[in-house]
Amino acid sequence: MNFTLHQIKVFTVIAEKKSITKAAEELNMTQPAASIQLKNFQDQFDIPLTEVIGRQLYVTNFGQEVYQIAEQILNQVDNINYRTQAFKGLISGKLRISVVSTGNYVMPYFLNGFLKKHPQIDLILDVSNKTNVINDLENNQVDFALVTVNPSHLEINEEPIMINKLFLVAAYQNKIDISKSKAKKVFNTIPLIYREEGSGTRFTMQQFFAEEDIQPSIKLELSTNEAIKQAVIADIGMSIVSLLSIKNELSQNELKIIPVKGLPLESHWKLIWLKKKSLSPVAEAFLDYVKEEKDAVKNNYFKWMEEFK
Repeated sequence: MNFTLHQIKVFTVIAEKKSITKAAEELNMTQPAASIQLKNFQDQFDIPLTEVIGRQLYVTNFGQEVYQIAEQILNQVDNINYRTQAFKGLISGKLRISVVSTGNYVMPYFLNGFLKKHPQIDLILDVSNKTNVINDLENNQVDFALVTVNPSHLEINEEPIMINKLFLVAAYQNKIDISKSKAKKVFNTIPLIYREEGSGTRFTMQQFFAEEDIQPSIKLELSTNEAIKQAVIADIGMSIVSLLSIKNELSQNELKIIPVKGLPLESHWKLIWLKKKSLSPVAEAFLDYVKEEKDAVKNNYFKWMEEFK
């Protein structure tokens, strides 16, 4: 066999995209050039790596096995490059992090100082719902994930970062009688807006309702934290949201916190990674930075949260 690293790279991207055209776009190649590289790689094997049915490209079972090995090869090549830079006193390469949507209010503050310290690092930050974030982690597509609820089916390491407080909020102009709202039975009467299934916030809410034997009146279900905030501001209903996500809305008198016994709910933001994963020098450097600087970051950017209890 006499394939090249470039052919391996082209094949892995085609396998991921399941499209020669999309792979060519990502690799800044022409579609014919990508097709030629795939053909040259395929010529090294007697068994088909891909097949086209209709207009859709599929990766064969054998192709999937080759893809897994090819991905490991490319990762090791990256590690050689990263370690070469590290021996020169430089840290460079890619840092891949997948973050649940509310974590977008957290992660930038932990990345800011690190990226300034190491400007040669390329950051790939994906913000999505918890299900997609865990899939990214499980498929080894990222170095770290930022979550509040650990996946029970994966063996992971974790580094706690900071507390996450969840409060019941309503539109500022909402006329609810706050003195009565301290009773937990308020959830049986108010229209409650939920996050979608798979959300860490929803999981924490459901745990609370189950423990307190509360059957909330669900008004609607929305897929993003921003959509929920706008619905609450419009006084469509109330919701339990992370304090981190409503700092501006509280200061601008668009939202208000409704005091209820048992709230705020508390969880912790955690950086998690697969136990079996061999962290790159970039990932190791970021983990070290988080461990050393997390208290300073919390004091510099999140001390305002202590006012809300």
